[in-house]
Amino acid sequence: MRYGSIGGVIVLLWLIIGGIAAGQRGYFDRSNDNCAEIGTTVVTVIAGPLNYVGLNPEIECDVPEPSR
Repeated sequence: MRYGSIGGVIVLLWLIIGGIAAGQRGYFDRSNDNCAEIGTTVVTVIAGPLNYVGLNPEIECDVPEPSR
């Protein structure tokens, strides 16, 4: 039984397709200066093939300013 290897291959292909989608959207071309841009890139990669059926994941982050 090689279910573990088949599952690993499926996960790897899923992430590769997500990486391709993020690259096509230009997420790797720009600098990710804040958590929203980093989060959007990560979620796009994790969403994988779902990006090609209309899913456009975006993350919003509200980071509190440090006290003075």
